[in-house]
Amino acid sequence: MKENNKWKYQGDGRYERVYERMQFLGIQDVTTDRQHKNGTIVWKLPIKNWNSGKTNIEVASFSTGYVRNNNSGYSNYQLNKRCQGEPEYFKLSNGDYRKFETRSCVLIPIEIDRLEYLISYCLKNYFIKRANEVVDGKYVPKWRYDNLADAARLDYEKQDPEVKMIVNGHRYNVSEWFK
Repeated sequence: MKENNKWKYQGDGRYERVYERMQFLGIQDVTTDRQHKNGTIVWKLPIKNWNSGKTNIEVASFSTGYVRNNNSGYSNYQLNKRCQGEPEYFKLSNGDYRKFETRSCVLIPIEIDRLEYLISYCLKNYFIKRANEVVDGKYVPKWRYDNLADAARLDYEKQDPEVKMIVNGHRYNVSEWFK
């Protein structure tokens, strides 16, 4: 993690919970100095990019209210929720009107809200839906790796810990992902 963002994850309970979830999921803060000055935070996930297979997925939170995937296509695509815009009416040359509707992104103006949304989005769309694409298929979360030392003296197979995570009101039984 860059030193310039380290202070953000300390002292405030919401930021500390985001940091704990990042550590739990193996997410790294890879924000550059320039991005930090612009109010951008970039995270690198421990999952390979489906498009290239060479680099890990990176997601970012921007001070403009957007959250985006930084490296899975021709441009950074938005991860914000979408909403239906108000319809607009345009007068045609024959006197008729044409209705035009757009979908737009729901911006998230508060940084901690963006980071919590980003954790939730990544958990649901990358860690759960794409679990079989985790790096080399051998992804072991830090909590499980740390417990391997204790497994030598405990019967780990019989006492496999049950770990649950609640994100935005949805409960995920994380221990079953890695059995």
